[in-house]
Amino acid sequence: MHITRRHFLEAGVLATAMTGLPVSAASQLRAITSRPAAARAASESMALWPGPPPGGGGPQGPSRLSARGSLTNVSEPALSVYRPSSPNGAAMLVAAGGGYRHIEMGKEALPAAAWLTGMGITVFVLSYRLPREDWHAGRLAPFQDAQRALRLIRARSAVYEINPARVGVLGFSAGGHLLGMAATRPDWRSSPAQDEADLLPAHSNINLLIYPIVTLQKPYQHTSTCRVLLADHASADEAAEWSVQTHIHSSDAPFLLVQAADDPVSNPANTAILQQACLQHEVPVERHLFPAGGHGFGLGRVDGPTAAWPEIAARWMHARGFI
Repeated sequence: MHITRRHFLEAGVLATAMTGLPVSAASQLRAITSRPAAARAASESMALWPGPPPGGGGPQGPSRLSARGSLTNVSEPALSVYRPSSPNGAAMLVAAGGGYRHIEMGKEALPAAAWLTGMGITVFVLSYRLPREDWHAGRLAPFQDAQRALRLIRARSAVYEINPARVGVLGFSAGGHLLGMAATRPDWRSSPAQDEADLLPAHSNINLLIYPIVTLQKPYQHTSTCRVLLADHASADEAAEWSVQTHIHSSDAPFLLVQAADDPVSNPANTAILQQACLQHEVPVERHLFPAGGHGFGLGRVDGPTAAWPEIAARWMHARGFI
């Protein structure tokens, strides 16, 4: 299926009722989270690179989107931009999961875009290269795309009415690993500069990771993320190099971590390990471990405990002046 500029369909925004805040703050937060994003957000497509991506290669033909919203054959990495009717100056880079084998646009990225634009946040959904789709850059390809995306958002900040000091990341599962690595390694030059945009910072100002893959170290090497990024007999040093927690630094932006205790894919130890690394380096971190919900619950399973996380995240972002 060919991806067009109008391909990404808006989904309904999750309306929340805020409690426990001062009256004025609660009223403000209730207003921004109840806007009908589906009616107001518009989508446009932005090529990620000025020419062929670094290293070249890749699949042929248009990208493919399955009936369930799974994206593959990403021949042209891009950003889909969702602009709220009343932007508040904040921007969010969103990356869905899929074990670096596909990208869960329908279940994760698009609902998140609708929810975030309903709060006045300008959203950039990342269609990143998948390492096993014949890219010459191999496992570096998605990380090159994530860093490029963060720089492009800042390069286009005036166009999209964005405050460059309010650029966040929201990653699900393998997308959480991808954006976690990008957030904690802003000075990593994963590819040569292509233009002036690549001279801009690649850091984030706030980090939301939802059931993320964090560590590729033993004994947590059963994931698709690990199998795609590491060779069968990768060294301990290599596994550490590709794990998010080993790159946490005291200058990192705050983290919000969300996971279910019964996650069968990303062991809950993933967020516990990242939380501990943040605490050790005095990086602000908040972890929410729900009793049930499994993996891949997106904005939360209806009538389950994970349905509470978007409200928690909205309060967290508001408390930090992001929205």
